[in-house]
Amino acid sequence: MKTVKFLMIIGIISVGLLSFTKLTQTEWKVPAKYQTMKNTLEASKANIALGKTLYAKHCKSCHGSTGLGDGTKAGEVDGDLGDFSSKKFQAQTDGALFYKSYIGRNDMPNYEKKITDKDDVWAIIHYVRTLKK
Repeated sequence: MKTVKFLMIIGIISVGLLSFTKLTQTEWKVPAKYQTMKNTLEASKANIALGKTLYAKHCKSCHGSTGLGDGTKAGEVDGDLGDFSSKKFQAQTDGALFYKSYIGRNDMPNYEKKITDKDDVWAIIHYVRTLKK
C-alpha cells in the first residue's frame, strides 16, 4: 500500500511539473544576421504614422492599442504577448523585432505573405518604438 501511495504522489508531482513547464515559454532565439540588421527607413513622422496604421491593421487585435498585450484576441493566444512599453522589450535591436514580428513562431504568425513590403515592417517597428514608458 505504501508503494501505491508513493507512486501516486510521484505521479501527481510529475503532472504538476509538466503542466508548469508548458506554461513557461522558451527563449526566443534570433539568428545573428537579424540581430545586427538596421532599420532601412528613417524614423520620420510619415513613417511612424504609416507604422501606426499598419500596427492597427496587423498587430492591435492581439497586442492592444498601446502594446500591452491586451487586444481583443489576446485571450486566444497561449503565449505571453509581451509589453512593448517595457525597457526589456525596447532594448531589443530593430533587427530582432523585425525577425520576431515578420518571421514569427508559435502563436505569433508569419507575416511574409501578408506584408510583402519589408519597409512596412520597418515602419511598424518605428511606431512600436513610440510605445515606451
